[in-house]
Amino acid sequence: MRKHYLKYLPVLFLLIFAASCKKDPKVAPTVTQPGNFAKLGLYEQVSGSNRRVFIAVSKIGTVSTTDYGLVFDTGSTGLSIDASGIIPASMITSSGFQITGDSVNVNGITITSQTATLTYGGVDGSIKEYGNLAYAQVTIGDGNGNVTTPRIPIFLYYKVVNVNTGTQLAAHSADVFGVGPGVSATARAIASPLSYFKLPDNITSGFRLAMLNSTNFSATATYTAGLLYIGLTSDDLNASNFIMHPLTYSPIAGYLPNIKSTITYNGQNVPGTILFDTGTPATTIIENSAATSNSAALPANTVVSISTDQGFSYQYTTGTDFNLTQVENPSYSNDLRTIFSIDFFVSNEYLLDYTNHRIGLKNN
Repeated sequence: MRKHYLKYLPVLFLLIFAASCKKDPKVAPTVTQPGNFAKLGLYEQVSGSNRRVFIAVSKIGTVSTTDYGLVFDTGSTGLSIDASGIIPASMITSSGFQITGDSVNVNGITITSQTATLTYGGVDGSIKEYGNLAYAQVTIGDGNGNVTTPRIPIFLYYKVVNVNTGTQLAAHSADVFGVGPGVSATARAIASPLSYFKLPDNITSGFRLAMLNSTNFSATATYTAGLLYIGLTSDDLNASNFIMHPLTYSPIAGYLPNIKSTITYNGQNVPGTILFDTGTPATTIIENSAATSNSAALPANTVVSISTDQGFSYQYTTGTDFNLTQVENPSYSNDLRTIFSIDFFVSNEYLLDYTNHRIGLKNN
């Protein structure tokens, strides 16, 4: 996969014996536990200190998209993908799509006239995608294993810009597969693509993310099997030792992925909320209103620990390439959330229950 940067009945033997005064022993039936709806691999890649995890999307509508890997992002909600190569180039202009009326159908994709702008990035929200609400079936995964959604809402963009420099970025350089809870704050019809599957009654809507493989982060995207479990079993929810955190509802974006926690470093205990974000590629950002500077890096060998309000705890030591950590004052960042980067997911498992609106965290 090329990335542009940025699944007995118990067999019952009826034995007929000759008449006897003895009773047959009672044998407990074999019970087969329900399995996850799907199990997929992801691609891991590194560029400098930036680590990324991508998910293959091999078809949008009727169009094969085998060249595209989308950032697997627990910190945002909804699938956004560049229209280039998916719809005819004649329909795409620098100012929008050529649409007559309320919508147009092309290549199995319905593109509506409803426009939006999605923003990604840090303090500055420097990356902006301009596009429209669309609907299509999406095949998630590739030849290593895949599953197809029903027709779902997605964000199809025609332009992506770094607003700091005014530079228009390359096509498909900012494709995102947002799996967070709730809905997209700027395109509220759009939710996580993993939330739309029609599941058996004994499977709960959601996903489990196994620990990422630190040795598979390489310059060439490396496929790691069995990282993503779609659909949650009773064992996932009740017997796997995840510590569950109920989510808070927002009238703007639905249920939020933020978890109340205390962050400790250098003798300071900082109360706040944490977003555990696979889409942050390098640096954990601790928000501390008592910080004396707008933004400063914690030196290597600093011990950082967290404790959530539900009892999950985790500790790491900062390094020069791994577990990079920055402390910001929220008066500078305009964001009260502490954001843990992709490095967290190398040491911990993550579960998101869409049905019951909760996140599970587990040490390994």
